[in-house]
Amino acid sequence: MKHIAVLTSGGDAPGMNACIRAVVRTAGLNNLEVSGVYRGYQGLIEDDLIPVTREHVRNTIHRGGTWLKTARSEEFRTPEGRQRAIATLRSRGIDGLVVIGGDGSFRGATALSQEMDLPVIGCPGTIDNDLFGTDLTIGYDTAVNTAVEAVDRIRDTAASHNRLFFVEVMGRDAGFIALRTGIAAGAEAVLIPETTTYIDELVVKLESDWKERRRSGIIVVAEGDDGGGAMEVARKVQERFPQWESKVTVLGHIQRGGRPSAQDRILASRMGHAAVLGLLAGQSRVMVGVQAGQIVYVPFEQATKHHQQINPYLLELVEALG
Repeated sequence: MKHIAVLTSGGDAPGMNACIRAVVRTAGLNNLEVSGVYRGYQGLIEDDLIPVTREHVRNTIHRGGTWLKTARSEEFRTPEGRQRAIATLRSRGIDGLVVIGGDGSFRGATALSQEMDLPVIGCPGTIDNDLFGTDLTIGYDTAVNTAVEAVDRIRDTAASHNRLFFVEVMGRDAGFIALRTGIAAGAEAVLIPETTTYIDELVVKLESDWKERRRSGIIVVAEGDDGGGAMEVARKVQERFPQWESKVTVLGHIQRGGRPSAQDRILASRMGHAAVLGLLAGQSRVMVGVQAGQIVYVPFEQATKHHQQINPYLLELVEALG
């Protein structure tokens, strides 16, 4: 193996730049040439690659987002699109590929590797932390910290005005951000896709708080909650319990941005380093994961067919402390 490429795909996540940096510098130590692919798989299709050296990744570890850019490519989902990407890889003489992204990115990597017989290793870059086979994904810790800081600020206003705030965080299919944000921020309740939302039970809880003269509160809602998201849950609660003055805040994409936390920088650095070493050792179609603090290689098939499960203890903890 003499020449590898690295790309970022899907939604951006804080720490992706730290992972790119680790890939480039580890490759350099092992006398590998590195090409950076702009805009993920779409960049492969359009032959939008540049040579990347140590200097390109200097002073990038602290930056959010991804300097290689990212995109979701509909064209890459087609056999014709993948054939164009394969033509690029062959013309560039690329022997291996590192893909930094989430579930969809790894499915694309699997298809590409099967059709070209190219060694591919993935690094899990997604704030949702929903990939099977790793305790943490790149960007998750930063996203939770960002959400917690926002909720702390919202609580100041809630307490000052005697208001009930419904705060919506990202999590269309998974409630990991919502659950940890709710625990860390001391929310009164947390609503997530993995559990059924019962408005009656929530209203009973709020009525109890009202009787005990609690006049402000925070309800954290994952965007994929079956209650319909924060706006809809707030509307239903307001109809049932008009005593509360309710407000809704949707945090949205601010959870994806910002400087990565120290934990995400270290995690991303470890994973990028392990990805290159894995390629050199003959690994392919695997995701770099961390389990109990140790680097592991998880087959793409396992990482994408299964999903990380919510810890039942954390659900119990939310209920006990809310």
